[in-house]
Amino acid sequence: MKRQWDAEELVENFTLLPTEMALLSNKSEENRLGFAVLLKFFQMEAKFPRTKQEVPKQIVSYIARLLSVSPKQYGEYSFHGRTIERHRAEIREFFGFREFNPQDKTELIAWLCEFVLAYDRQASSLEAAVYQRLRELKLEPPIPEAVERLIRSAVVTTEKEFCAGIFNQIESETLTKMDALLNTQDALDDDQSQFKQSVFNFLKTDPGRTSLKSIFKEVSKLECIRDLGLPTKLFANVPPKIITHYRRRASAETPRELRRHPAKIRYTLVAAFCWQRNQEITDSLVELLIQIIHRIYVNAERRVDKQLIEEFKQVDGKPRLLFEIAQASLERPEEPVKDVVYPVVSPKTLQAVVKEYKSNSPTYEEKVYTVMRSSYLHHYRRMVPQLLSTLEFRSNNDMHRPVISALSLLKRYQSSNQRYYAIGEELFINGVLSKEQRHLILEQDKDGQERVNRVNYEICVLQALRDKLRSKEIWVVGAKRYCNPEEDLPQDFEVHRETYYLALGQPLDALTFISQLQQEMTQALTMLDKGMPSNTKVKIQKKKNGWISVSPLEAQPEPLNILQLKREIERRWPLTSLLDMLKEADLRIGFTNHFKNTGVRSNLDRETLQRRLLLCLYGLGSNTGLKRMCGGINSDLEYDLRYVKKHYIHREHLRNAIAEVVNATFNVRKVAIWGEGTTACASDSKKFGSWDQNLMTEWHIRYGGRGVMIYWHVEKKSACIYSQLKTCSSSEVAAMIEGLLRHCTDMKVKKNYVDTHGQNEIAFGFCRLLGFELMPRIKRIGSQKLYLPSAGQKQDFPNLQLVLTKAIDWELIRQQYDQMIKYTTALRLGTAEADTILKRFSRSSPQHPTQKALSELGRAVKTIFLCHYLNSEALRREINEGLNVVENWNSANGFIFYGKNSEIATNRLDEQELSVLCLHLLQISLVYINTLMIQRVLAEATWMKQMRQEDFRALSPLIWVHVNPYGTFRLDMNERLQIDAASP
Repeated sequence: MKRQWDAEELVENFTLLPTEMALLSNKSEENRLGFAVLLKFFQMEAKFPRTKQEVPKQIVSYIARLLSVSPKQYGEYSFHGRTIERHRAEIREFFGFREFNPQDKTELIAWLCEFVLAYDRQASSLEAAVYQRLRELKLEPPIPEAVERLIRSAVVTTEKEFCAGIFNQIESETLTKMDALLNTQDALDDDQSQFKQSVFNFLKTDPGRTSLKSIFKEVSKLECIRDLGLPTKLFANVPPKIITHYRRRASAETPRELRRHPAKIRYTLVAAFCWQRNQEITDSLVELLIQIIHRIYVNAERRVDKQLIEEFKQVDGKPRLLFEIAQASLERPEEPVKDVVYPVVSPKTLQAVVKEYKSNSPTYEEKVYTVMRSSYLHHYRRMVPQLLSTLEFRSNNDMHRPVISALSLLKRYQSSNQRYYAIGEELFINGVLSKEQRHLILEQDKDGQERVNRVNYEICVLQALRDKLRSKEIWVVGAKRYCNPEEDLPQDFEVHRETYYLALGQPLDALTFISQLQQEMTQALTMLDKGMPSNTKVKIQKKKNGWISVSPLEAQPEPLNILQLKREIERRWPLTSLLDMLKEADLRIGFTNHFKNTGVRSNLDRETLQRRLLLCLYGLGSNTGLKRMCGGINSDLEYDLRYVKKHYIHREHLRNAIAEVVNATFNVRKVAIWGEGTTACASDSKKFGSWDQNLMTEWHIRYGGRGVMIYWHVEKKSACIYSQLKTCSSSEVAAMIEGLLRHCTDMKVKKNYVDTHGQNEIAFGFCRLLGFELMPRIKRIGSQKLYLPSAGQKQDFPNLQLVLTKAIDWELIRQQYDQMIKYTTALRLGTAEADTILKRFSRSSPQHPTQKALSELGRAVKTIFLCHYLNSEALRREINEGLNVVENWNSANGFIFYGKNSEIATNRLDEQELSVLCLHLLQISLVYINTLMIQRVLAEATWMKQMRQEDFRALSPLIWVHVNPYGTFRLDMNERLQIDAASP
């Protein structure tokens, strides 16, 4: 049960009805409050509290006021003995519940196996399902330990049946090959190391940086998995969550540990691992292909630019030089050039003139293509046979089939040494080559006949393939991210159309949706138009055919008491260890309970596991590493911490722990200090340095240096509800949408503040359909235009004439309304990632019709937002304050993530994500403890009395003047290091 309740929630959920008051009539005064608390708690939770502390004080106080008794009497109510047992029986009878018995246990286990465990194996989900089922059956739950044993029994039963079913589908020859994967005696030789690597561990590795070596490495992995001969439909009807569960277990174990499992479990684990790795490696190959094709062009551009800069040296005084050369030549026509011209103009100057002419003669693109052709021919061409024989490309659109056919042509000629394609060979030009490229593939042979150069044609085909893969117009069989785009959309949309519309809160009729938008646009434009004469901070200027000028916001006065409050916290809790703050948060919240063993059993006692988990989380979140966190203290060695990290700490566990700390922060907040709960958050990204031998790290000119981005979603009082790791070049719009949909906290987000990079017209369209209000701070506000609800309305807004543009194409929105809802539903359900959909829209050529409709919708929504933004200085200040909060969150990252120069020192993508999530957990724990510290100080009347409204406005729990993240340094001058040799 949550700890904080507002007045409305208390009245709605804990008011005693007349029938409930009747139950209290025969109770003594000292038992009335205790009985009433048990009654309402059971009504809310369908179980009784085990201790008095489980019931929040707010609830006890509210019920005590209803009964006109003192809340202190609840402390005198005994939770042991015959009285409370009698009260529990009476409450069960009142609600129609009964006690749990052995027969119920058998039936519940059978229900779990059939309806829950077939789709999910996450401990928290199973526990929630059990309690919900018991509520439906009106059964009082057993004690938590009994529920845990019941779930464990159901998991074991289900696992035996599932593993037996998978094992029976695998042929004996495949089983033998799977055993060979786990063989550590015949290991792989690694050229880079003196150590050897098993085939199974080789399959675990991530691809390195973009290179041919990485492609060949990934191809060898894929061939190794395919050589196993797993049945094509082995996991066809198994939910992805279940496959991920077994794959995670396999990934966390060594080949030796896997060999110790019973055969059915062992082969199921290996099969699940190989099944998912097949998809991931295929995706990696596609990603490498896309990046290499791009790199060939970029490197060629860079080399040509460098060459042109060196050659393009303007030779001054060319008319004078020409006059002197001509005069000298005419005067001495019979003598050699070197005797006549060189004394007048030096050979170096003449060479510069020649280079200048040559640099301006061929087109820039032709030069780039020449360099690119040379690079591809002598190095990168080796990848084509490997990729064409390994990957299977397909398309659902006939418009893009020529690229597929061209790839088949490349495959037929991959072993040929011919310079040209055979005369009469069918070449695919339309849909593959652009008009600018067609002249690049043609050459004349020695007979003077025009032929198609194979190398040039291959380059053009690969460039076309890259463009189609990025937009998913061409997809790859066996991939996950680059799979059939039709699989991204909900397959049952037509059947459950009304349900999906209802879930999004959108009308079924497109005309109703359009009419509402038109009305909002008209009202917003009218409001802005009428307010412009008195709006002194916003002007519409005539320059550049209409330019919006917005005066900068004036600085707010500095709060008077915030500095004194920070000093008081520093005085009361000086140099508080950040590790102690993490520990205190766990002792109060218990977030480490979310970290479960990937296997079925755990031999570590709770106290030892909790301590080692906290050390691991701190070592990863501060980037100091596990080795620096142990040092043999409490018998916790580096090996022990690595074991706990490997078997207990995973992405899902960390996200659940973070959500629990965020929810706890919301619950402990006092309204008098922090105000009512907010529905607005801000999102922005922060660049972190990272190792570059992987596909995540990128060099980006906007941020400088190699690294990755972490995208944060932070609410107004510095509680970060979601974080995600992304590449520097990936879409911030997609990250913004993902965070709003996947944060999994109790916060109901309605507004989201973003900077310029987090918004575009499609983002406005999707946010409208998803029910979020996108509120960006746009840098180039001056160049923005306002769209009209309909043609012919321009004269209705005389004060906005210069910035008004065309009307919205409502007919396009009407035609594509169903498709827009379908794509929005895919985002909501998670069947497709926002980044995948946005890439498909932004890269498609010609423009996707649904993208056009979403852009039109976004223009309408953006116009409404701009009208409110320009009309209200308070709204502009609200957005700016929200973004200041997320920027303050970014500034704290370096203080916490201080180890290894704040660089993510790993090339493994899963390890990078763990570091980011541990940083998130560590920082939100700091916010939680600081919230309690601030409330403790302000609980004193003298401090609360001197706080002003501006102080509360600027109050933030994200402070660290009193925090020590580095640990304790002990200096003993009488203690020496044992360096010298012992005396004989």
